Parts: sequence; structure tokens; C-alpha cells
Amino acid sequence: MPDVSIIVPCYNEQATIHLLLEALYAQTYPRSRMEVVIADGLSTDETRETIARFQQEHPDLPIRIVDNPQRIIPAALNRALDQARGEYIIRMDAHAVPQKEYVAECVAALQAGKGDNVGGVWRIAPRGKGWVARGIAAAAAHPLGVGDAHYRHTRRAQYVDTVPFGAFRRGLIDKIGPFDERLLTNEDYEFNARLRQAGGRIWLDPAIRSVYFARGTLAALARQYLRYGFWKAQMLRRYPQTLRWRQALPPLFVLSLIALALLSLFFSWARLLLLLESALYGLALLAAGIQTALRRRDAALILSVPLAIAVMHLCWGGAMLWGMLRGRR
Repeated sequence: MPDVSIIVPCYNEQATIHLLLEALYAQTYPRSRMEVVIADGLSTDETRETIARFQQEHPDLPIRIVDNPQRIIPAALNRALDQARGEYIIRMDAHAVPQKEYVAECVAALQAGKGDNVGGVWRIAPRGKGWVARGIAAAAAHPLGVGDAHYRHTRRAQYVDTVPFGAFRRGLIDKIGPFDERLLTNEDYEFNARLRQAGGRIWLDPAIRSVYFARGTLAALARQYLRYGFWKAQMLRRYPQTLRWRQALPPLFVLSLIALALLSLFFSWARLLLLLESALYGLALLAAGIQTALRRRDAALILSVPLAIAVMHLCWGGAMLWGMLRGRR
């Protein structure tokens, strides 16, 4: 069996890092063939202490911590890659929990030649028990919130544009280069865009499964999607051909709201169109909330799912527009 290095960017993840380490320890893949390299952005909470305790209690799983003073994800991944010794690399997040067959399934798919980068599907879990946290987790898996992002909901193995937590051979870095440290986010998508340009393929297999913890508050969700939207615009300046319809709709929607709001100052028809568009959007959000609440038997989702989806759309769309305008300047 080949040696596998699991690389993890990390910063202030004391609430979830132990869940990840326990899940990695429970993998069906031999521990003697695995190592975990955590690139920590000099955490100020008890993340490092939690990792140290786990190392003492589980000495048969090699775990190393490397410093990431830049505190950005692509830099963390590259610092971890510098220290990784495995033939195969699996990228993981500190707030995710891979199922016990995760590493074995990734290695099997790579050895079978399914793709140059392989990954699986997320099951989104709430970060907390409150009604807002539950709504955010449900919205992050709803088609109205994420469109056709297959890794959020597909049940069919297929070739895709990108995967979360990709697994690849170490030699791929020599071929297409490391993660782009000029981007504060969207580093996975940009990495996969370069891979596709080089003729590589990306394989999504629902047998490769993990649990991902969504943001716990609307404020945290807003910050996340503002960051996503802005840096997506920067990436699209270099790879405009990678734009997908689901990514274009939020900025177009925000732009239409701004344009109609300005025109409504002078024209009555613009006020009517703005009212109609807002009403239709609100009805679509409400329908998503009701449908999700019925399916999950959780009445609170009637309100929290629409709120979360609206935050995702407006923050992503607005930040992407701002990123495009700032890029032109």
C-alpha cells in the first residue's frame, strides 16, 4: 500500500479538530501508511493543546504541526505539502469528519486511474444546535442555495469541475504547481482549473464521504460568502471560462436589485419591477424553507433556511460584483 499524507489547514479549530483526528485514527487504511500534517496559523485558542493531547494518547498515528504565519489557506496547504512525505496527498479541513473508508476509497480511485484528483460528497452538519445553525446547514445543501454543485448532493459517480478535499498523487504538484497563495479562498477551484487546463480529470465518487460543519451564525455565514464572492471574482479574471451559471446568478440578481432601486427613483415601472422581483424571490425562498422543514420535520427551518439562502446569495453576489469592479480598477 502507498504512503498517504493528509494535509490540514488549521486556525482556531479547538471545537472540531479532535473530531477530525478521531475520524482519521478510525480509518480502515493502515495507520502505519498514514501521516497527518497540520499547518496551523498560530492558533490563539486551545487547538494546539488539543492536538498535543491527541498525539500523546494515540502515538501510532504520526501527526506533525507546521507553522503557517500567513494565516491563509493556500499558504497552509503549501507549507504542509513541503513537509508531507507520502506518495499520495489527501487535503482535509479541520472542521470536517471523513467517514472511516475515506482514505481507502480515495487511494482506490486514484490507483484505478479514475482521475488525477478525486473527491467525494459532503453531508453538511450544523455547528451548534440552534435554529439558525440548523437552517444554515440545510441551506448549504439545498439546490436553491448551491445550484448544481454536485459534491453537495449527487449520488452518481462522475467527472466534475472541482471536488472538496481532493486526493492526488504527489507528482501532480510537480506538473501543475502548488496552491496559489495570491488567493485568500477559491484555492481548490483554481487548483482544479489548472489541472483541467493541463488535460487532467477530476473524479467525484459518492462512496468518498465526509461530514462538513457549516457556519454557526448568519454573521459568520455572511463573512464566509463575502470572502468567497470577492476572491471568486479575482480567480475568474484569470480563468473566465470556468464561470458556471449557478455562480453568475447571484451577482446578476444583486445587480438587478441595485439597478431597479436606482431607476425606481425616477420611474414607476421600475418600482413595480423591483417589487415583483423581490416578491418572487421571497416566495421562492419561502417555498424552499417550507419544503425543507417538511422533509426534515423541523418547523424552525421555514424561517432560517430562507434567511441563510438570502445571506448566501446577496453576500456572494455583492462581493463578486465588488471584486470585478475593483479588479478592473
